[in-house]
Amino acid sequence: VQLQASGGGLVQAGGSLRLSCAASGRTFNYYVMGWFRQAPEKEREFVAAIKWSGGLTNYADSVKGRFTISRDNAKKTVFLQMNSLKPEDTAVYYCAAGSYWSTRPALYNNWGQGTQVTVSS
Repeated sequence: VQLQASGGGLVQAGGSLRLSCAASGRTFNYYVMGWFRQAPEKEREFVAAIKWSGGLTNYADSVKGRFTISRDNAKKTVFLQMNSLKPEDTAVYYCAAGSYWSTRPALYNNWGQGTQVTVSS
C-alpha cells in the first residue's frame, strides 16, 4: 500500500490544520490507519488511530479533545483535523497503515512520507 500525506504547514498557536493521507494499492490487508509525529531529537509518538471498518478511534492523551481522526472509505483517505494547536504540537506528522490495533509504531507496516506541522507561539 502507498500512503501520501499532505496538509502540513505553519500556523499560529490556537489555529487549525487538517492533514490528509490518501492510500492506494492493496489497502484491504490493513485495517488500521494511524497518525504519528516526531519532533526533533524525540522518538516517534502515537497521535491517533482509526479502523477502516466501524470507525473505532483512539487518541493520545496529549491531543484528546483537540484532534479528530476520520476516514472516507470510498476515497481511501484518512484525515486528522487539528484544532487549538500548541507550539508543542510542532513535528513531522506521518500516516501509517497497520494490521493490528496498536499505538506502537513498530506494528505499522507501511508509512507515508512526513508532512511538517509548525505551530508558532
